Amino acid sequence: MKIVYLDGYTLNPGDLSWDALSGLGELAIYERTPPELVLDRARGAQVLLTNKVEFDDTRLAQLDGLQYIGVTATGFNIVDTAAARRRGIVVTNAPAYSTRSVSQMVFALLLEMTQQVGHHSRLVQEQQRWSSSPDFSFWDRPLIELDGLTMGLVGFGQIGRQVAAIARAFGMQVVAHTAHPANYSEYAQRGDVVFVSLDELFSRSDVVSLHCPLTDATNHLVDARRLGLMKTSALLINTSRGPLLDDLAVAQALNEGRIGGLGTDVLSSEPPAADHPLLHARNTFITPHIAWASREARMRLLHIVAENLRSFLDGHPQNVVN
Repeated sequence: MKIVYLDGYTLNPGDLSWDALSGLGELAIYERTPPELVLDRARGAQVLLTNKVEFDDTRLAQLDGLQYIGVTATGFNIVDTAAARRRGIVVTNAPAYSTRSVSQMVFALLLEMTQQVGHHSRLVQEQQRWSSSPDFSFWDRPLIELDGLTMGLVGFGQIGRQVAAIARAFGMQVVAHTAHPANYSEYAQRGDVVFVSLDELFSRSDVVSLHCPLTDATNHLVDARRLGLMKTSALLINTSRGPLLDDLAVAQALNEGRIGGLGTDVLSSEPPAADHPLLHARNTFITPHIAWASREARMRLLHIVAENLRSFLDGHPQNVVN
């Protein structure tokens, strides 16, 4: 069994062991694969592992003998799953490995926007502002307490539910929008979460955090109209997918002071062009798609990827998405 991993670097830049995969077949791992080399490297493999390398119908048609594609992520839109199914190729994903880490990043971004830790640390260490202060304490931006604020969650899957639990621990009220609120009736019955329409969520929330997949329906979910519903003090957080935001509309709202700030770990193009509108927007905090990347989360991911493949080889595939 020939196994080819086309872009293994981000999962394991050198701090993890590949042993769980190497014992399952003849394993070839490439740190990165440019488009022009995908077919050359993939031909002859029965198993392909991919994180960002795309497989459409045209590419799949040129890979005779391919039996399995393991997407080393939760989202699997990089593979034409219908085309794979027609060709008898099993496609799996890796759910839930990053729930704790992504939830942690939501609050890292939120606390940066409300407590201004990085900003004030730079004033102290780089500009010597504390050393020259006439007082024992100083701040030059508003500091915001989370207790009593309303957190709005767009999506209520595993990450959304974990974020809700943390928000409540901070004393926040939680509202959420999901396509299937009846599936989570126990949360409403306990008073932990109030399920509302999408427009009500945007107008009611002090913090809007996105936890929904990218689909045709959610592309540019945060557009000019929804931004117009938000409080001028409201903060927007995106740890899901970059294209959920209409970049130009969000940048304009930030620059005009129509929302309070943006914290995002994802952008519509990654890596972004130097002129990406959000890179230069006011009150914006951007991290380079690292919410998933704690060592602990990557260890869980590698374990799931290996177990998915092991289950397939044993004739009982799991986490199949097609």
